[in-house]
Amino acid sequence: MTQTLPKIVAFDEFITWYPENSGVRYELHNGEIVEMAQPTGKHERIKGFSSAELTLEFRRLNFAYFIPNQAIVKPPERESGYFPDVLILNDVALVDEPLWEKSSTVTKGTSIALVIEVVSTAVASSRETRPTRCLTNWRDDYYLKLADYEEMGIPEYWIVDYAALGARKFIGNPKQPTISVYQLIDGEYQVSQFRGRDKIISPTFPELKLTAEQVFNAGQ
Repeated sequence: MTQTLPKIVAFDEFITWYPENSGVRYELHNGEIVEMAQPTGKHERIKGFSSAELTLEFRRLNFAYFIPNQAIVKPPERESGYFPDVLILNDVALVDEPLWEKSSTVTKGTSIALVIEVVSTAVASSRETRPTRCLTNWRDDYYLKLADYEEMGIPEYWIVDYAALGARKFIGNPKQPTISVYQLIDGEYQVSQFRGRDKIISPTFPELKLTAEQVFNAGQ
């Protein structure tokens, strides 16, 4: 049975509380446990396709990278913990991660080569007794995680907005499916955006041969 926690919890409490084999995923957002809505089939197809294509690329380049099945990104100064849709880690750098062996958690931007969030929208939960709010929302990716990933010094962050859910100030007007690639330059994110048949320009993988359309269609 899931133990009810206070509204504001520390990261260590979150890790201890996290239920195993429940079929439900959670994140911690500034001390508040958030139940992640069940992703759509399209979301999962895009996530799987992106992981496969990027794995082929870093293997081709013989980089010491890998994509964990389930690892947490924790901003050092916050009681938060995120499960990105795609997380590419630098295996060599993990020796300096204090929480990696204990809880598969990374806290340093230098350990992360690239992170991807596939934008989702909120889905209401039918459970009446839960220690969380349910908020899988485009705002988390464009506001909360963008700021935290930048502060951590993660060098590259993709927001894949296949349903054009983000605000117009982020993806333009009229809204259309957009991949926003944020590159860390002098400690701040600079964004490049790709739509349709645009070739995605990745600072981490400059020889990547992939268009926005291919990602949105997930190889179909």
